[in-house]
Amino acid sequence: MTATVGARHAARERSGAGSVAGEVALWIAAAAGVVCLVLASLALALDITLMMFRTGSMAPTIPSGSVAVVREVRGVLQDVDRGEESPDRLAGYLRDAVLLPTAEEGRLQWRLEAPADRRLAVRVVLAWHELEESRPGRLRSCGNPECRLFLIDRSHANRAQWCSMAVCGNRMKARRHYERKRQAAAG
Repeated sequence: MTATVGARHAARERSGAGSVAGEVALWIAAAAGVVCLVLASLALALDITLMMFRTGSMAPTIPSGSVAVVREVRGVLQDVDRGEESPDRLAGYLRDAVLLPTAEEGRLQWRLEAPADRRLAVRVVLAWHELEESRPGRLRSCGNPECRLFLIDRSHANRAQWCSMAVCGNRMKARRHYERKRQAAAG
């Protein structure tokens, strides 16, 4: 009986040393949290900001409104690709855009000049055109009418239909399967 009491007492002492170290670590973490809260409050009260925010190094490089224009262009490109729109519809996005040749470091380079809010959209149209020229018939919109992505068909037979077989391909095949089952049950 005394051996059992002695074993319990020794186990309690071992766990006590571990729990003291755990308590100390928790107190240190709590003190660090309090210091962070105090510093954040002082920074707010004294109007102190981090240098990277004040210098603008974290400022976005894409002008506001550009993303919305790119989304519009993507929709028009899909309509053009599906034959629902004429490529002339892209002219409004390309207005006032100019590619200027420059010779820098002994190489010919092209610099795009376009209104800031449409510069990204112009780059999208230029990239689409470049892919159409370099890989004719390989760039197309996804076969899922609800998907807004394009695919570059790298298959030998040039018969890819979906941007992702795992996502859009599976959805479309599941829809067709469900439709066949529904028609078989109804008819």
